[in-house]
Amino acid sequence: MSELAQLQPHVLIFPFPAQGHVNSMLKLAELLCLARINITYLVTLNFHDRLLLHTDIKSRFSKYPGFHLKTLPDGIYQGKTNTVDEVMMLYDSLRLVAKPFLRELLSSDQAQSEKSSPITSIIADGILSVALDVAEEMDVPIIYFRTISACGFWAYFCIPQLIDAGEMPFAGKDMDVTIANVTGMERLLRRRDLPSFCRVQDLGSPDFRMVLSETQKSPRAWGLIFNTFEDLEGSTLSHIRKICPNVYTIGPLHAHLKTRIQSPWTSSSNSLWEEDRSCIGWLDQQHSQTVLYVSFGSFTVVTREQLLEFWHGLVNSQVRFLWVIRPDLIPTKNDKERKSTPEELELEEVTKERGYMVGWAPQEDVLSHPAVGGFLTHSGWNSTLESVVEGVPMICWPYFADQQVNSRFVGEVWKLGLDMKDTCDRAIVEKMIRDLMVERKDEFLQRAGEMKKLARKSTEKNGSSFHNLDRLIEGIMTISIGVDHASKSC
Repeated sequence: MSELAQLQPHVLIFPFPAQGHVNSMLKLAELLCLARINITYLVTLNFHDRLLLHTDIKSRFSKYPGFHLKTLPDGIYQGKTNTVDEVMMLYDSLRLVAKPFLRELLSSDQAQSEKSSPITSIIADGILSVALDVAEEMDVPIIYFRTISACGFWAYFCIPQLIDAGEMPFAGKDMDVTIANVTGMERLLRRRDLPSFCRVQDLGSPDFRMVLSETQKSPRAWGLIFNTFEDLEGSTLSHIRKICPNVYTIGPLHAHLKTRIQSPWTSSSNSLWEEDRSCIGWLDQQHSQTVLYVSFGSFTVVTREQLLEFWHGLVNSQVRFLWVIRPDLIPTKNDKERKSTPEELELEEVTKERGYMVGWAPQEDVLSHPAVGGFLTHSGWNSTLESVVEGVPMICWPYFADQQVNSRFVGEVWKLGLDMKDTCDRAIVEKMIRDLMVERKDEFLQRAGEMKKLARKSTEKNGSSFHNLDRLIEGIMTISIGVDHASKSC
């Protein structure tokens, strides 16, 4: 192999196998490919097959000869991941299978046998310390990518302070007690606004210990990437930089990708489900900013009773709506019982008059459509950023992990919408929809429009995210020639 090839930057990108993680890290992969950095993108067999089936990943990345989609070996949990126990089964199996595989992949003999250059660095999901352990063992620099918000990450990182101060586990059932020991958020967060993993009485539970342990290992990485921008989360980022100085804020990634691609932009989905694009035709027939888009993401599950409460609230609000109802949104014992929507919803004429339902939607295209004036969301970080970029106000109904923190910031800090966490009542749903889409519509649209400008400015040339991506690329280049090889901390 030539000396030039040996010095060619080659990054292994390793996301946690979940829709939101794979989506954002695949966008980062394309941004690095545009900088002519070789990329090996590592996924499970299941996700590999779904990406090939439902996305244009093969044709889209064919123009990047240095991109390789690689699969982990068999043996990783492939079942449902709609509960904490199921996520833990996936996490545990991933650690077991990935560790020996990564050792082999990073060994010099293995690397030299590949057609491309040896792997010079790793960008790993920030909850995969198995990659961190192997990288340190093999003396390969590793950068963490936290696919959650900076405010969510910081709430996780401060959990030991909450335990030391006696604020965890919670005493009593009052979830509106103010939390005092998340630095920088002392008068903002209530118990209900902490990440969902904090709602435990047993601090020794495996899922809680996993989240706590993974987050506390972050300073060991060479750097820390966030899909966010300075004008949105600058205050929180200032605290994170005290423990991880080498932070790269390069988001919103989907907007950044649009800026960097020097050709007519067409939205490219990284969805693991088949998208029903018929909803775009329906939106084309609606008036400007009159439609509420409703989607609870790829992970959230609801009961039949909760679904009907949302439906009654939507119908009673008199607002038009586009609703994503995944086939597995309501958990069932087996596939034979599964039905995408209860019969009550399908038979009601009012649903057909004012609403449109799909199993999965091209979300970026939906949120950018002029007919959409609001978003009822689970507050996943990708969904939140996509809404911010398009200036679409939100009603937040968080389900899991950092979503509780995100929804609090949407409602109380950024003033981009309303936080409806921990309640599912048709009267409240109706009122919040009316507030967002009618009574306070101008107020929310104005604030969302202001944040939209800041989001887009960040990814333009000379913007903060544009600059930080260049800095990340320079760092990866530096690593590839060994200048900073010995530096392994944020």
